[in-house]
Amino acid sequence: MWDHALILEGLTRGTGVHAAGVVIGDRDLDEYIPLARDKEEQVITQYGGGPLNDLGLLKMDFLGLKTLTVIEDALNLIRQHTPGFDLEGIPYDDPKTVSMLNRGETVGVFQLESGGMTSLCKQFDIQGIDDLLAINALYRPGPMDLIPDYIRRKKGQIRVKYEHKLLKEVCEDTYGIMIYQEQVQRAANVLAGYSLGQADLLRRAMGKKDKEKMAKERVNFIKGCAEVNDIDEKKANEIFDLLEKFAGYGFNKSHSAAYGLITYRTAYLKANFPVEFMSALLSNAVNDTDKIAIFVAECQRMRIPIYPPDVNKSQLKFVPEAIAEAESECDATAPVVSEEGAPASPGVGSLPAIRFGLAAIKNVGGGAMAGVIEDRGKQGCFVSVEDFCSRLDGRVVNKKILESLVRCGAMDFTGRDRAEMFSQIDTVMASALSAHRDRASGQFSMFDDLAAPSAAPVQRAFTSWVPWTLSEKLASEKELLGFYVTGHPLNPIRHILNSGKYTPINELSTLDDRANFFAAGSLTDVSRKYTKKDGKPFAIVILEDLSGHMEAMVWNDVFNKCSKLLEPGQLVVINGRVDHRGEEMRIVVNEVTPLRIPKTHANGQPIRVRFQMETLRSDDLGQLREILAASPGDCPVELEFERADGRRLVMQAGPSHRVKRTPELEARLADRLVAAI
Repeated sequence: MWDHALILEGLTRGTGVHAAGVVIGDRDLDEYIPLARDKEEQVITQYGGGPLNDLGLLKMDFLGLKTLTVIEDALNLIRQHTPGFDLEGIPYDDPKTVSMLNRGETVGVFQLESGGMTSLCKQFDIQGIDDLLAINALYRPGPMDLIPDYIRRKKGQIRVKYEHKLLKEVCEDTYGIMIYQEQVQRAANVLAGYSLGQADLLRRAMGKKDKEKMAKERVNFIKGCAEVNDIDEKKANEIFDLLEKFAGYGFNKSHSAAYGLITYRTAYLKANFPVEFMSALLSNAVNDTDKIAIFVAECQRMRIPIYPPDVNKSQLKFVPEAIAEAESECDATAPVVSEEGAPASPGVGSLPAIRFGLAAIKNVGGGAMAGVIEDRGKQGCFVSVEDFCSRLDGRVVNKKILESLVRCGAMDFTGRDRAEMFSQIDTVMASALSAHRDRASGQFSMFDDLAAPSAAPVQRAFTSWVPWTLSEKLASEKELLGFYVTGHPLNPIRHILNSGKYTPINELSTLDDRANFFAAGSLTDVSRKYTKKDGKPFAIVILEDLSGHMEAMVWNDVFNKCSKLLEPGQLVVINGRVDHRGEEMRIVVNEVTPLRIPKTHANGQPIRVRFQMETLRSDDLGQLREILAASPGDCPVELEFERADGRRLVMQAGPSHRVKRTPELEARLADRLVAAI
């Protein structure tokens, strides 16, 4: 054992590869250091970062950020209507951007998306890009403790003090608090006469807490303070202690500036070009349905409709609807579904809306959809499911892909029921396959050379089918798109969830650590488990409301009291607690109770439908009339018109527009439904 240990002693236990580190030399690196290949056959050094620096080689970190792609995609969309737009010329104190950040509307904004950052933005009183640099430097373990003091100084609530008058020029713009490493270097330069090179060595020694080097530097610093500025030894020691404290967690300002610039630019794009920015954001999350759901919820909060995928209009990525319609070159005759779930009229492209990208549909793949778009560009729009299958090779669009397109609504342009189209997929694909084989073998009909009109009626197979329920349609949309298009299962109780009694799930991340809250919605998943130590039951549940979903822990003491309520589909109220663990957030449940539906929700009581005056279209009331006419009954309807300044006008609809209140009706009214009176 001893002999083996002597051989193994000092050997590297394991190796790792820096995600972004690049080593640079003035000649081939193998003339300086041993090289190797990693698991992916990339050339790597056999030395760590420290020895490389000691050898005089330059080690640089080149970070790749998806956010840069988001910015570039947004710029490409913006330049389609504003060709000369350039981010280099934007103001760095834009009022719309600053106002948005101070409201905490930071979803999609680089570095500011976490709950802690959102909360900090609301407190910080951001005035421009310099404040974003400070936020990036402060919101880290260590300097976070300085945040309350920094904010009070910034707002003038406490007086700014300096250990020495010369430090004012060093950290006046950060209110007497050194948050950047460069400030420590500058302080050593100003107070003790250090050259900038010597100051950098001091910063390194302080940052690495090298006691031996620090002891030497303390002597040099005290001597320099006395010689350059006649500062006594006691005061010099106090200042050195202060510098040592700040250097331990000081952030590199050049790094903070680079990140702060990207942060500001994403915020500026979101505030000034919301449709283009959110389109780019969604396009870069096509493989993450959870993120798509978050971004879609943000679009809904921003009153940007997300139109469902359509094989005649959608591009591969998410694009503004105006661009989708222009590039598809299809006649705007197909029915479109608005964010309220009601069919919208042609010409919706003039609205600030986003069209869902085909590549973001689950189970279809970008390659297949690229083929669909290419065929559409060559031969024009598809007129039916049969036409779609006959034009595309079965190797491009298979049965699973076609099923997904039908289930998510991408074939709704046909005007046919989804269940009917789904029931005929096998027959349609078999017919298309036969036609493809005939063409491949040279068997052509004598009529093939005759050009058939594109709008010619298509022969449909007669098969029995059962219409899908609204809940079945919604389940398919959520599965394939990551969000609901034609409504939401909770729309019938929207007015209860939005009553102000409950915290929306998408706002939980903004709550302080250990804060208690009440949230209401539907349990979409319940996973019952047992503790390893003593086998006691507990559960992990997922609660969904109109703003999103959350995972919550129901530990044994609470589980024993509410286990009967913990079933998927149950409408419940959760009293919980927020636990922040760094960037992560955990929800612990204190109590679960049934969500009580007031009797005023019953049919026959008046319902109210709201319209925003600034976004009201000429055909909105016509659409509402059609929706109400489809559910005749005895329930009175009231119309509420809200202005941008918050003033409202309420009108009673005539007796001929009374309805029967049903979940299907409320799903179609969706966001416009205010409350049962």
